[in-house]
Amino acid sequence: GEGPMNGKHYTSLTGGYSQHASALGAVTRVSVRELPILKGLSIKRLVLAPGSLRAPHWHANATELSYCVRGEVLVSIVGNGSTFSAFRVTAGQMFVAESGALHAIENIGESEAEFIIGFRHEQPEDFALQGAFGAMTDAVLGNAYGLPASAFAAFPRTTEGAYLVGRKGPPVVPPTADEGNPHRFDIEGESAPINLGYGSAKLARSQFWPALKDIAMYSLTVTPDGMREPHWHPETAEMGYVAAGRARMTILNPDASTDTWDLAPGDVYFIPRAYPHHIEVLGGDEIRFLIFFDQPMPGDIGFRDSTTAFADPVLAATFGVTTAQLPAFPKTWADPLIVPRVNPQGRG
Repeated sequence: GEGPMNGKHYTSLTGGYSQHASALGAVTRVSVRELPILKGLSIKRLVLAPGSLRAPHWHANATELSYCVRGEVLVSIVGNGSTFSAFRVTAGQMFVAESGALHAIENIGESEAEFIIGFRHEQPEDFALQGAFGAMTDAVLGNAYGLPASAFAAFPRTTEGAYLVGRKGPPVVPPTADEGNPHRFDIEGESAPINLGYGSAKLARSQFWPALKDIAMYSLTVTPDGMREPHWHPETAEMGYVAAGRARMTILNPDASTDTWDLAPGDVYFIPRAYPHHIEVLGGDEIRFLIFFDQPMPGDIGFRDSTTAFADPVLAATFGVTTAQLPAFPKTWADPLIVPRVNPQGRG
């Protein structure tokens, strides 16, 4: 097969930069180092073997928004003001960890767990709990806990901390792990606010998930009979991950150039704020995208909206035709997001 294809706007996440690979699991990332166009967003793919965990850590500059592709984990979070949370997350569910909140992701299931994780910064900064302890002397640690310095003599001294670690023995799951939690959201369990015969969109945004303050994610499905309407997001950049299927994207740049590229499962793309773009299915299978946004309530302007806003003489002048030559534009007061495909795909 081909190696990861790269373009200005896209690259492979599954074949991306490897931050960790061992018997415990694997972490690949696409940050601004791997895809220079990224701004305000980046992404990781985390695979955890049974019994392993993403060691306790926090991000100094970025909210983390995670989507569980498969498996069963326990997420533990310590937030501002000593708020403690520990809750179970399974396939199709999401969790959010605020910037600076200490958190760990522990595989408590019998099989591998996989997460696609969006960050609200193009280059997230990580601090490990182990590294934070390693930065302090044994005497200081002892003072913090009212213990003699010797209590910490066995700790290896490191200011970095391991990325993935292995748990010994069975998991300790609190009895409250399945109670409602503001950090968790069952996105695939919600009835799709946009649900058409040729596609659907499930929305993890602040309207439905109040914990989101500066980030959102849509789970978008489009069948070969549908197309994501050409559109732009006035205030929102977009970073998408291809969970399934093959798609073609086109974007218009401010210098009047266009870019068109094809996407395969495991790829990531980025659309800067307010750049017009569209997504079309390639082949006979539906596409599933996980699309991250740098706002808690992303909005868009679709091509249907755009022509509804102007009178026919204005549109005729805009497109350089007579009013008689104008298409019969449907008037649209609510953007459909996904439209049926009445024409075969093609660049022409």
